[in-house]
This record gives sequence, C-alpha cells and structure tokens, in this order.
Amino acid sequence: MSNQILKPVDSSKIHPLLAHHTAHLGADRDDIRGAIDRLIHNLINIEDKDGKFLLRLDDGRVLDTKGWNGFEWTHGVGLYGVYKVWELTGDPKAWDIMTSWFEARFKEGMPSRNINTVAPFLTLAYLFERTGDRRYLPYIDRWAEWVYNDLPRTEEGGFQHIVYNSVNHQQLWDDTLMMSVLPLAKFGLLLDRPHYIEEAKRQFLVHIKYLSDRKTGLWFHGWTFDGRHNFANALWARGNSWVTIVIPEFIELLNLPEGDAFRQFLVSTLEAQVSALARCQSPSGLWPTLLDDPTSYDEAAASAGFAYGILKAVRKGYISKDYETFGVKAALAVRKHINDAGELTQVSFGTPVFDTLQGYKDIPLTSMPFGQAMALLTMGELLVRFI
Repeated sequence: MSNQILKPVDSSKIHPLLAHHTAHLGADRDDIRGAIDRLIHNLINIEDKDGKFLLRLDDGRVLDTKGWNGFEWTHGVGLYGVYKVWELTGDPKAWDIMTSWFEARFKEGMPSRNINTVAPFLTLAYLFERTGDRRYLPYIDRWAEWVYNDLPRTEEGGFQHIVYNSVNHQQLWDDTLMMSVLPLAKFGLLLDRPHYIEEAKRQFLVHIKYLSDRKTGLWFHGWTFDGRHNFANALWARGNSWVTIVIPEFIELLNLPEGDAFRQFLVSTLEAQVSALARCQSPSGLWPTLLDDPTSYDEAAASAGFAYGILKAVRKGYISKDYETFGVKAALAVRKHINDAGELTQVSFGTPVFDTLQGYKDIPLTSMPFGQAMALLTMGELLVRFI
C-alpha cells in the first residue's frame, strides 16, 4: 500500500488500550496495513466453489452474492470498504479494483432495481466526484431518480425493503439505511438535488420510529405495517451494526453542524444504542448475533461494524470518549479473526427477517464480501490512530 498519506508511528499518539493490546497481539501499524492488503486480496478472490450460497430466482436467474463478480448489496458494501481504504491510503490497487468492477458490470448490463442493488452506486458517486468521468453520471442519475420516485413505499412513506427474491410488502428493515438511504443523500449532494437529502433525512426518522427499541436502545431487524409488529423482535447484531456505521457516516456526509436538531436526534439515537452495546459485548470483544442472547454465536462482521462506528463516532466527537474502550476491544477482536489468508472468519451469511429467533441462530458462517469490507472499515479506523 502507498505511503504517500500515512505518517510514521508516534507511539505517544496511540490510545493506551490499543498500545497495550497491540503489543500482545502483534497488531502494530505494519500488521494492520498487512491485514488490510490481505483482506482486499481475499475480498476479490472469494469463491462459492460448490454453489451452496447461490441465489436462484424463479425467473431462472442465478446470483452469486458471495463471489466478487455479482451485483448485490454484498458487493456494494465491499466497494465502499475498498473506497475507504483508498481514501485513507491512496493505494492504486484499491482504485483499480473499484474501477475494474464497474467496467465489468457496465459491460454485463444493469440488474433489476431494488433496495440492495442501489448500494454499489454510493461508491460510483464518489468515483464520479473524483474523476468527472461522464460515463458514470447517467447511471447515478437514473438510479437516483428510481430511488426517489419509484422505489415502493410503505405506509408513512418508508422505503419498502424490496429485494431480488421478495417484495417484502409494507416492510421496513434496518439494512435499508445503509443500502439505499445513505446513497440517496450522497446523490443529492453530488447532483445538487436537496430534495433527495430531505428525503434521506425523513427515511431515518421513519426507520427510527418503527425499528428502534425504546426499552433497550438497540434496533429490531424489521417492522411490517401488515400486522404492525417487529416479526420475532430480533435485536440482530448485523442489522444493528448498519445503524452504528451509517449514523456517523450520514452526519459527516451532510456536515450537519453542532446544534442542528436533526444531528442531535441522530446522535442521541446512536448513543442510546452504543450504551446498550457496551452492556452486551461478549468477553471475546465480539458481539453475539442476537444481542440480547449470549447463547447465540459471536458474529465478526457485525462486531467490525460496531467497532468502526463507535471509534469513528468517538473520533468525530459525536459520542462520549468513554465508549472508545469498547470500540478498541472490538477492533482488536476483529483483527484476531482475520486469518493468514485475509479472510474475516466467524461471519454469518445474508440474513432475511425471520419470524422466529432460532432462524438467526441457524444462519451458516462463511466468508462474504461485506464481512471483508466491514473489517476493512475497522482496520482503517485503527490505522487512523497511528497517524
């Protein structure tokens, strides 16, 4: 990776907990940079060798959500993780991976539009902003207009979580904030369409209203207006981690000033969640896949998302520094789960909303692009502490 942005280590600037634990784990600056390189290599070389994780649609389409050459939310999050590495390091390999992925998808043709297939366009918007490549603009414009005008809505105008294999009638999922709402805000800034930004803000409010658990501060995975319930009342870790990631990203993206009422509402929502997360973190430093059920398995992708969101929110001054200890502990636990091949282990496969809690416990573990990307976000946030 390029050294053009990173500065030499100044041990006096390293968080004391980080310094203590990295000495034990060997997770120094070079170790973290090496882990980032291996994560990226693994990300673009993941294979579903036996077809176990292919998504087979009724119309005959077969979608590879595990390998790098598909077009799904898994790849959208993967691209965003690579972009964040490039933003921090200027690594030309990271840039080539992103641009090559889009060139290949343009040649193949676009997929059907849904909540999840919007996710890659967040990174494309950043690439257009950096390059001015006019070929990118029609794609961004068309998909942005679809999100704003044509994406199916629930009661109260929420984004219905329509996906490849289900319309999920009248359903809100916490995943939506990462996959379509954050991109819409970026589109609004990029295309100078403030009504997109206002719509993105409104989506946050609707999702908080129906998915945030007032008793705990954590989030339910889904809500349906058809029956008006939260399904199994699952406080699912990875769904919660999208929230922990996306709130700091959203505040930073829109540059919401201190004192702004919307920023204050988001921050209070985030701090309530992080306070609850601090109470249910496993001794390992990870979190269980059902946050209120320590008998459910620890899940590394969600934990990476929590680590990133907590550490970034602390660094940006959104939440109390008291939470940094929990974020560092999680980040170091995530590092321990990046093996020599660069795979983040202990990652659960894509997970729908279930009507029973057991469904979440039964999701198999496998390497996934989004897991790699969430680990990239975490390692990048650790790397910032060496600058």
